[in-house]
Amino acid sequence: MEIRRYKIEDEMSWVRCRVLSFLDTAYYDNVLQEKERYENPSIELVAVIHNQIVGLLDIEYEEKERTVCSRGKGIGGMIWHIAVHPDFRRKGIGKALLLEAEKIAKELGLNRLEAWTRDNAWVNRWYDSNQFEMVDSYLQVYIDGAGELKGVLKSEVPKLKPVQAFAHYVGEDRERIKTKFKRVHECFCYEKQLI
Repeated sequence: MEIRRYKIEDEMSWVRCRVLSFLDTAYYDNVLQEKERYENPSIELVAVIHNQIVGLLDIEYEEKERTVCSRGKGIGGMIWHIAVHPDFRRKGIGKALLLEAEKIAKELGLNRLEAWTRDNAWVNRWYDSNQFEMVDSYLQVYIDGAGELKGVLKSEVPKLKPVQAFAHYVGEDRERIKTKFKRVHECFCYEKQLI
């Protein structure tokens, strides 16, 4: 296996790896047709086996505190994507990507990494086992159909009728929200100190 920097010609293989990696997670519908580009500097790595991208990790990092990360002090990096192709999981690829990214991040002077992920137990265990600390959470709420939208959302544009919505809930009555809507995910913030 080779861990190396992402190259523009990797884009289609990167997209395929990410889509397949997310299919059996709570992010199954978060499909990208092209790789994101970042406004700030980034660490973009891929894991390659036999000319196939089998893992990826993207970190956008700050040059000024709290311009990318949502919390913490000092200059941090946000893990936007970390994924391992399902046929190659449990072989240490995610950990290898993370270790290489941490090495680069330290060389750049970053003092921490931040990542947000949904409520897949195995994904959260991966962050725990890699010395990340869970520091925050909120609910991501998918509101679908007239029954769920009633009393929650209405359009002020004539003849425009909402049929679906996506919302963040940061309040305290999480159990009520979880029972009111069919699809609710808790989204957890993990942080890892590098220095």
